[in-house]
Amino acid sequence: MTELDRLHDAMLAGGDAEGRAFYRALADAELFVLLQDEPLGTALTPRVFDLAEGAVLLAFDSEERLAGFADHAVPYAALPGRVIAAQMVGQGLSLGLNLGSGAGSEVILPPEALLWLMQMLDQAPPEALQARIASFMAPDVPQSVLAALVPALGGVVQAHLAGVRYQDGRLGQMLALIGVSPGAEARTARAVTEALAFSGIEAGVLDVVFLTEGDAVLAALAGRSLVIHAPAPTPVEPHRPAAPGSDPLRPPILR
Repeated sequence: MTELDRLHDAMLAGGDAEGRAFYRALADAELFVLLQDEPLGTALTPRVFDLAEGAVLLAFDSEERLAGFADHAVPYAALPGRVIAAQMVGQGLSLGLNLGSGAGSEVILPPEALLWLMQMLDQAPPEALQARIASFMAPDVPQSVLAALVPALGGVVQAHLAGVRYQDGRLGQMLALIGVSPGAEARTARAVTEALAFSGIEAGVLDVVFLTEGDAVLAALAGRSLVIHAPAPTPVEPHRPAAPGSDPLRPPILR
C-alpha cells in the first residue's frame, strides 16, 4: 500500500480534513504519466484515452503499477502531481490515477477536482509573504477597487489595505484580513480575486494575507494602511446542495 492508497482510504472514511490531506499528497507525489511518444527534449505528449468519463490521462504512483498496466515497454515521464494538474486545468481532461492496478487509490479525478487542487495550491502561505516585506506605505488603488472589495469581505473582522515594498525592491499593494474563520481563507481569497476581476484590476496587483489580532505585522501597518470595514452579516439562506468541487474548503471526495 502506498501513501496515496492510505490517504485515499482515509478520505473515503473521513471528511474535509482527510480530503485535503489526500490532495496535498497528490500534489507533492511523483507520478508516472503515460506518454503518446518518447519525449523530445522538454516536449511531452501525454497519451489521452477516450473513456466513458471523457478524455483521461493516466498516471501511476509507482513504476511497477505503470508496468503492470501496460504489460510492455511504454514511453512515460515522471512529474510532480502539481505540475501535471497545472497543465491539465482548462483542457477538459480527467486524471486517471492508478487505473487497472486494483490499488486503493484507483480513481478518476475529473476536471473540477484538478481545478480545486490548483486553487488551493495558489494560496500563498501568509508567513512566507510577510517574510519578504521591507516596509508599508499608504495604498494607491482606484476607488473602483475599494468599492469592489467591500462586498467581498463578508466574515472578515477587519481589513487593512496598504502599499508595500518587498525585500527585492518590488512595489505592490497588500490586503491584510483579520478575523477570518479557520478554514475559510481559500473562500475569502477567491472572493477577493473575483471582486478585483470585476473592478477591472488584475488580481496579481494585490497580495492577500490572513493575520490574527496579535500578529506583530499589525504594528507596522498602523497609520500606513486604509482600514476597510466589512459589510454586516446577511441573513442565512436555506442550504442548497453545491456542485462537487465548487467549494474550495470541501475537496471533491471521489468514490
